[in-house]
Amino acid sequence: MSNYYPEGALFMSPDNQNSIKSIFALQEAMAQEKILEARVTMCDSDHNLHVEFPCAGSAGCAVCAGIIPHDEGALGIADGTTKDIALITRVNKPVCFKIKQIRKNDSGSYTAMLSRREVQQECMENFISRLSPGDIIPARVTHLEQFGAFVDIGCGIPSLIPIDAISVSRISHPSDRFQAGQDIHVIIKEVSGGRVWLSHKELLGTWEENAARFNYGETVSGIIRSVEDYGIFVELAPNLAGLAEPKEGVSVGQNASVYIKALIPEKMKVKLIIVDVFSGAHIHRPPEYFITEGRLSYWKYSPDQSSKIIESRF
Repeated sequence: MSNYYPEGALFMSPDNQNSIKSIFALQEAMAQEKILEARVTMCDSDHNLHVEFPCAGSAGCAVCAGIIPHDEGALGIADGTTKDIALITRVNKPVCFKIKQIRKNDSGSYTAMLSRREVQQECMENFISRLSPGDIIPARVTHLEQFGAFVDIGCGIPSLIPIDAISVSRISHPSDRFQAGQDIHVIIKEVSGGRVWLSHKELLGTWEENAARFNYGETVSGIIRSVEDYGIFVELAPNLAGLAEPKEGVSVGQNASVYIKALIPEKMKVKLIIVDVFSGAHIHRPPEYFITEGRLSYWKYSPDQSSKIIESRF
């Protein structure tokens, strides 16, 4: 397991909290060159990040402020390849850093000068550059766009899961599957030139693994994903959808109760009958992974008896 986690993973750990609770603990952490996390309270007009230490203002503890200078805010900030919006969006969120200097002010308080860039550089050299296609790693969703989900793959370093790589069952927007701040697992598709390409659907099981959770004659819940002239696609699981006969008054995004009419592995089909539909708030459930660690070299979604082959090679 890597020591370079998505930002926020270390924040509430006892070791991290003990390391930021006093000026003496901060000095010890600086000597040990520890990676720490604290919450950003402000991005000032010069785009320096100000972080909050629990000891600030507490009784019997010297007040210590933490500052991440603009150029130390992230990899690529100094040369302009990373935009300042990457700093602004960290406000009110935990960030990782190393302590570079602690100086005592005339008032008796302390200011700790921090570097997030150095931690990201170390993460790139010791972790991300060593990843290979097929490696499975933890990630944290940071924000969602129409075309995919941006995730933190370690120390605030971003990567993207394209929308078509999120699941086999098609979705209209990544928010159908994820929400910001959610911890997930991802699989490496490619690492090249400091960039990382990701996928996610391979971790959610094959057709047979998903279909094994259902039986002919059951009535189960699903989500309407597509309404066509010839039928209605209903998602039973992120990697399994079935086709129901046309029905009036049905729209994309509605919840449905469906009767399972048939499961046909050789055609990768699930035949359904819609019993009822209703609208309601979408409930985000943690992904049900079939694999969360290790490495895949090959993944085949389709059953052996199917003439259509859906596969991924890493």
